[in-house]
Amino acid sequence: MEKNKIKLDYNNMMADVIGEKGFTDEDFKAVADRVDFAVSYFNQKQGTGFMGWTKLHYEQDAVVEDIIKTAEQVRAKFKNFVVLGIGGSALGPISVFQALCHLHHNEVTQTRRKGAPKFYVEDNVDPERMNALLTTIKLKETCFNVITKSGSTSETMTQYLVIKDALEKAGLNPQDHIITTTSANSGNLIKIAKADGYKTFYIPDGVGGRFSELCPVGLLPAAVLGIDIKAMLDGAKYMYEACVNADNANNMALTAATLQYIAINKGHNISVMLPYADGLKYIADWYCQLWGESLGKNQYMDGTPCNVGQTPVKALGVTDQHSQIQLYTEGPFDKVITFIAVDKYRKKVTIPQGCEEFPNVNFLCGHTMNELITAERKATEYAVTKAGKLNHTIYLPVLNEFTLGQLMMMFELKTAYCGFMLNIDPFNQPGVEEGKNATYALLGRPGYEEKAKELKAGTKKFKKYMM
Repeated sequence: MEKNKIKLDYNNMMADVIGEKGFTDEDFKAVADRVDFAVSYFNQKQGTGFMGWTKLHYEQDAVVEDIIKTAEQVRAKFKNFVVLGIGGSALGPISVFQALCHLHHNEVTQTRRKGAPKFYVEDNVDPERMNALLTTIKLKETCFNVITKSGSTSETMTQYLVIKDALEKAGLNPQDHIITTTSANSGNLIKIAKADGYKTFYIPDGVGGRFSELCPVGLLPAAVLGIDIKAMLDGAKYMYEACVNADNANNMALTAATLQYIAINKGHNISVMLPYADGLKYIADWYCQLWGESLGKNQYMDGTPCNVGQTPVKALGVTDQHSQIQLYTEGPFDKVITFIAVDKYRKKVTIPQGCEEFPNVNFLCGHTMNELITAERKATEYAVTKAGKLNHTIYLPVLNEFTLGQLMMMFELKTAYCGFMLNIDPFNQPGVEEGKNATYALLGRPGYEEKAKELKAGTKKFKKYMM
């Protein structure tokens, strides 16, 4: 396992490497009390309340076997598998799909997909998008996984209603085509699932959406795709135990959280996630929800007001070297860049000979694309470091189920630790709820009449500011 351990290099966060904007031992000493509090609070709360995600890597043996069995049945019966969800219910499955499946999964043959169905994630209510899906797939060949813990998520339940209606109009039994993933104890969807006889998996009570990838929310889609979900959970367990059982200095997730906490205190309020692998492109999206929704809060734990957080930004190496790196290199000192490097890519492509008359092209010949993407990452790291910009690198020995499980668990732990250092609740989302409530009111949901009045009164708008 040690050879497959992911690693963290934070040299380029330190003053003796990067210069005056870097951190010193004094910076770490200044936040030692907050770090100790975060560790103590985490140890006290793990496994309780909305920290149920800390138990997912060892409490799901029976569920995992049921998921694997169900996934085999789906693979045997259906040519398409569609996730209906939003937020963590979509971003988790998308990121794992992108990381571990063929990068053109839906375009290659089922043999190349190793028997897996085509995969779609519908995470929006754009009517053109839903129409595009329904004119692309054949309903009789499709299994739909409806994922919402509350069963009142407007977007997901809208999708469910559209799909159920379409199945019925096509003369198909929705029970044969729908699997639900929801709360076992509350909400609308569990009631619907029981009434209509849908196969159902349960989201544990203590697991919020953005921390849900390692429960049935993410494990069922992954298993349907042929991904080794046991290896993912093993990776998560390995990282969890390596961090939680370590002293502070050797806790990778805690160190990563501390670096960001110091950076926030110094005005570096943007966190750039920059993986150098197309497979990790959507891990940056998943991280953006995890980090932004968890840390962007306006109340401390004791209820006193604040406005804290760090804005996450997604990027992709080397693509965004040609769009964002100019800003990161020469722009404001307000960012922390997290590079994600892959030591060994799963494929090797050699650059063939050619263009001998053009030395500034021919020099590439004989090298590999593997060498090129690695050189571009190192060069970008050098450029931003030379400019005195904070950056650090996470190294994956290879991208597989075990290392991906580690990476996701490390980010979840890092988020919890940093939230506790900031003295906020990283597991609630009152800002999201306000928008949801306003949507309910606008569409006439019973019980939201007062909110509708508030919206109608609204903020006065002036014609002089409209063009």
